[in-house]
Amino acid sequence: MRAARFHSFGGPEVLQLDEVAWPHPADDQVLIRVHASSINGTDLGLRRGEGPIRFSVRRPFTVGLDVAGEVVRVGRQVSAFEVGQRVYSLLGHSGGGAAEYVNAKASRVALAPNSVSWTEAAAVPLSGLTALQALRAGAGPNLRPGARVLVHGASGGIGAFGVQLAKHFGAVVTGVARKEKLDFVRSLGADAVLDTQDLAQAWQGEPWDVVFDTPPALKFAAVKPHLGEAGVYVSTRPIPTSPSDIGGMLARSGPRFASVMTKERSQDLTYLARLIDDGVLRVPLDRTFLLSEIVAAHQYAEGPTVRGKVAVTI
Repeated sequence: MRAARFHSFGGPEVLQLDEVAWPHPADDQVLIRVHASSINGTDLGLRRGEGPIRFSVRRPFTVGLDVAGEVVRVGRQVSAFEVGQRVYSLLGHSGGGAAEYVNAKASRVALAPNSVSWTEAAAVPLSGLTALQALRAGAGPNLRPGARVLVHGASGGIGAFGVQLAKHFGAVVTGVARKEKLDFVRSLGADAVLDTQDLAQAWQGEPWDVVFDTPPALKFAAVKPHLGEAGVYVSTRPIPTSPSDIGGMLARSGPRFASVMTKERSQDLTYLARLIDDGVLRVPLDRTFLLSEIVAAHQYAEGPTVRGKVAVTI
């Protein structure tokens, strides 16, 4: 079968299509015939070899953390899924999604939303789960009806889901993005938008209940003075990187720091699928490429014009 892999770290040009052996599911896995995958910032970082996670990347590495496809075989211990079902999954940092077939643990798989295409379904898992878990667990009780929420990086995959989910939970949402992407952020339902270049204006009004930093590019120490008495800064950076971050995580009162480490939970995928089918969530799919165009897909995903997600059809 075909798989998009890199044998060395680097730019998009290190990606190539290889012929590899078909996978066989373990007892707790399902074998998925992949119809689509999508590209996340994590995919780009893994390919570049950025950060300490590079030491856990076994090469050659098949890219793709998100998949949507059809169940073609189930392991002996799997009873929740049947051959022929339409599913989607977050595979985790082991990758493997940009291939014709992939194994996934049943605990990471859910029935895909029925109202969207394969490519739209594949654009959901990592971005949707990260936004959902950041807002539900990270923001916690701060995310209440009427709460003032600032989503930084609102035009990206995580940010686009974050704006919509925060609105669904009743918040008053301001989305921050580049000037040319503000109309897109408005279309997601943001109550207000702000050019990234004018971010300083966000710190001049009332304090924020939640600041959701999706790139992540802000510093807790800089945001803290602009949070409410019990406000929270939520970062997609899974590990605190400064004494201020650690202090904010340990704080018993006052503004706090929260980080999100995305969990591959099937129940959360099921929840997202229901919101999509109910018309609450729109999948922010920007552009779709063929698997044979994987280099171009990564080049586009790294560029400045992306709004939402980039998908790859298999």
